[in-house]
Amino acid sequence: MSVPDHHIIEQAYAFFHQKERVYAHSTSEREKDHIEDAIASYVNVMSPALYAALSEGNNAYLKEHDGFGEQLRDALEKMERML
Repeated sequence: MSVPDHHIIEQAYAFFHQKERVYAHSTSEREKDHIEDAIASYVNVMSPALYAALSEGNNAYLKEHDGFGEQLRDALEKMERML
């Protein structure tokens, strides 16, 4: 799979970063669920090359409740290194 375009990484990073800031400080489970759904929807249509680089073969990455917060931070760290 090819290396994701810099612009694609920047776009995904901006979206994920904004959502992670709210997610990390939210006390509302409903709000967190909404963010999880928004991220899962995004990864379903994002660059396959970028998703492959982030998920490292884990098809459930950023798509399931268990471990979501940790995976979101992990994705941001990986994109920071790519940028």
